[in-house]
Parts: sequence; structure tokens; C-alpha cells
Amino acid sequence: MREIAAGLLTGLLFGLGLCLSNMTNPAVVQGFLDIAGAWNPALIFVMAGGVAVTFLGYRLLVPKSRPLWASRFSLPTATLIDAPLIAGAAIFGVGWGLAGYCPGPAVVSLASGRTGVLIFAGAMLTGMILVRWIRAGGWATIRREPAE
Repeated sequence: MREIAAGLLTGLLFGLGLCLSNMTNPAVVQGFLDIAGAWNPALIFVMAGGVAVTFLGYRLLVPKSRPLWASRFSLPTATLIDAPLIAGAAIFGVGWGLAGYCPGPAVVSLASGRTGVLIFAGAMLTGMILVRWIRAGGWATIRREPAE
């Protein structure tokens, strides 16, 4: 029960931070990405805050034997930079630049009911399902040659 409560509290805090920093407003995000036009540098402070909190969290919490409300830490172990990672980063960047949303703010913004965020979230979910299907071998079943 503690792990569920910790996840809920963390998600609520994350969503609140996204709302307060205006990361749920695609115009603000696109203004930040438009360095050749009407550039809005406000999100630099959001990123700096996120980096600072992450840095402190890794320095203060990770050396402990286990988290406060969980049986173990769940940290990434992958270090390989491969084609799926680069393709995923590129798709993320293009989606963020075109729509002004990335997954976290999109999920938080679903509560607004705006058409743009509903379309983005639907496309994001479709992409996630498609990638899982391809990795599970779904693409290979389509490409099979007919038996002679």
C-alpha cells in the first residue's frame, strides 16, 4: 500500500509541477523551442530545477540501502546507445516540437479535454502499441513470403 501511495503522491506532485511551470501549455513549449523567432527562455528555469532536484536526489537518496517506501530502488541499467534509442529520441523531439507536448504534460493535459491533446495522446498510445507489436515480431508475420 505504501508503494501505491508513494506513486500517487509522486504523480500528483509531478503533475502539479508541470501545471505550475506551464509545461502543459504547448504554446509556451513551442515558444521555448523557437530560438529563431519569439523565443521564450522561461523553460530553462524549469529544466534547471529538474536537473538540480535529480542531482540532489541521486546524491542523497541512492547511497541508502533502499527507498523509504519501497523494497528496492528501480534505477535504469541500460548504457547502450543503439538505433531504437536514437529513433525514439528523434520521434520524441519531433513530436515535442510539432505538438508542444511530451508524454508527461500530455497525460496531465488530458484533463483539459482539448482536442489537440486528445489527438496527441491517441497518436502517442498508438505509437507505443505499434512499437511493442513490432518488437514482439508482429512485423515479421506480415513480411513472410507465401509458401510455394
